[in-house]
Amino acid sequence: MTLPYPTIADCVGNTPLVRLQRMAGNTSNTLLLKLEGNNPAGSVKDRPALSMIARAELRGQIRPGDTLIEATSGNTGIALAMAAAIKGYKMILIMPDNGSAERKAAMTAYGAELVLVTKDEGMEGARDLAGRMAAEGRGRVLDQFANDDNPEAHYASTGPEIWRQTQGTITHFVSSMGTTGTIMGISRYLKEQSPAIQIVGLQPMEGASIPGIRRWPEEYLPKIYEASRVDRIIDMAQREAEDTTRRLAREEGIFCGVSSGGAVAGMLRLSQEVENAVIVAIICDRGDRYLSTGIFDAPN
Repeated sequence: MTLPYPTIADCVGNTPLVRLQRMAGNTSNTLLLKLEGNNPAGSVKDRPALSMIARAELRGQIRPGDTLIEATSGNTGIALAMAAAIKGYKMILIMPDNGSAERKAAMTAYGAELVLVTKDEGMEGARDLAGRMAAEGRGRVLDQFANDDNPEAHYASTGPEIWRQTQGTITHFVSSMGTTGTIMGISRYLKEQSPAIQIVGLQPMEGASIPGIRRWPEEYLPKIYEASRVDRIIDMAQREAEDTTRRLAREEGIFCGVSSGGAVAGMLRLSQEVENAVIVAIICDRGDRYLSTGIFDAPN
């Protein structure tokens, strides 16, 4: 008998789309935020994490009991640790040691083994180490940076949800860029519905350190990234992203991470340039995994 109850995996996706209120100001535009922190493991990465594992299973590339390896700055690692716990895989996650304590604790809470590289080695070093470990036969790398199952998750779910929730009225989409899976998959879907929709990506300015988003050196640019799918890229200052993150919590009651604050800062810039637009931005995760960094203790 099939029980009429969902599993935790069934609860990934179908996240709310809410309207920005006080911070929107006096504008003819509608500013909407997709609350991906409402996913079970707390971020937009729940979608590709389950997608990469489930699709690899269907292809016969992995099976429960295998060891999976992934380099991560945090959210993908937490999501993969959850997915591995659901499906019965051993998970080794490699991340820079300057990641927040909450992120590290969440990964190990799900049963993952955590391997740290130095801040100076960064995500590039983490990715290199993952490759070496796989070459040594210690497990299989899912490789979110080159795995088409990453953007496919957003093409199949996040993009259609946004189109449906806006009733096809969306004119602009804004997203911070890390692995770029989110923006690639959503761009592909939305452009198929209406090529006029503008896709705007966020990356940190030179020297800025915003958790979850990167300016990749050319040799480390994610293979899933297609520049033609992004109409415009905004360089975001760290202070502007952090200030907007604090404002979202204090003025809107939306508690999120700094990459999300950067996306909303970009949305607010964009809103000053257009009229009668429907702009959607991704709120990647929740703010509780950044509390130990002091970001919310800083003055306005």
